[in-house]
Order: sequence, then C-alpha cells, then structure tokens
Amino acid sequence: MSHRFISILGSLSVACVIALPLSSATAAQKDREFFESASGVWSGPGEIVAGKYKGTKFSCNLTGEPVEGGDTGIKLGGTCRVGVFSQPMNAVISMKGGTYTGQFLDGASGKGLDIISGEVTGNKAVMGINRAKLNGAMVASMQDNKAINVTISVKVEERMIPVIGLRLNRQVDQVAVGSIKK
Repeated sequence: MSHRFISILGSLSVACVIALPLSSATAAQKDREFFESASGVWSGPGEIVAGKYKGTKFSCNLTGEPVEGGDTGIKLGGTCRVGVFSQPMNAVISMKGGTYTGQFLDGASGKGLDIISGEVTGNKAVMGINRAKLNGAMVASMQDNKAINVTISVKVEERMIPVIGLRLNRQVDQVAVGSIKK
C-alpha cells in the first residue's frame, strides 16, 4: 500500500473530527462552540468500504485544539495507521466568508485535501472536499459528545459513492484525582 494512499486516507480521516455538529445561539457563536467542543483527544477504527482498497482497516489518534489568534476553527494533529504504516496527520480548518475552508496536510496542491465548503445542521455536518479531479463530501454525526460517526463519499459521474467509514471516540482520562492521606 503506497504512502500516498495512506496520506489521502489519513487526510480524509482527519476531516471527521473537524466536521462535528454545532449547537447554540448565533451562527458565529455556534461555530465557535462547535470547534471548542471538538477539542480533545479522539481515536478509533475505520474501514475503506469501496474501491481498490475495499476492506482495508485503519485507525486514527487525533488531538484537536482551537486555532490561535481567537479565530473560529480548529487545529488538528496526530497519526493514522494502516497495518505497519503510520502517517502523521494535521489540519487547520476555519470559518471564512460564511463557509468552511481549510486543508489537510499541505492541501490539494500537495499530498492532502482542501475543504471547499461546509454546512452544519443539528448534530450533522457536511463538508465539501477536493483534491485535483476528486470531489466529494464528508458527513460527520456527533453521538452525545462522546463519539463521531463519519462517512466520506466521492463523486463518480453524478452519484456520491461512500468509500470510507470511521468511528472516533473521545478519549477521557479514567483516573480519579483526589488527595492522598499521610
């Protein structure tokens, strides 16, 4: 399996954390709250469900944090792994001009993807993605703020074909903190 494939797979996987749903007052405030709620540590399995690599399983470990400078958005970093191959992943996503923009890795001009549009409704986000001649969408649904289900589809002729499914779970420290009696 080529490193380029892993890079694209990882880029698509990273997208899942970024496209979580919004929930609150004004649109700008909802966006900010959404990205803040996506901060934290996420991990989970995924599978390629169509195409040449159908049946390939992978896993991702990602950490999200708000973008610097007080802008609405998220900065994501971590790794995605297919078998023995591990690929660093990073992304920066922000709201610009009323829509989502951003890139995974070094964007579509390099080895990554561009986010070219987006819309969030309720607990579901739909992001438009692009790389060269590849156009598609990522649909991410938040499950009670503890898990994210993601489907990534590509446009083939006039149809959207699902190609990747992923479930990320929020990682929470299970160790109780308390005082120690001497």
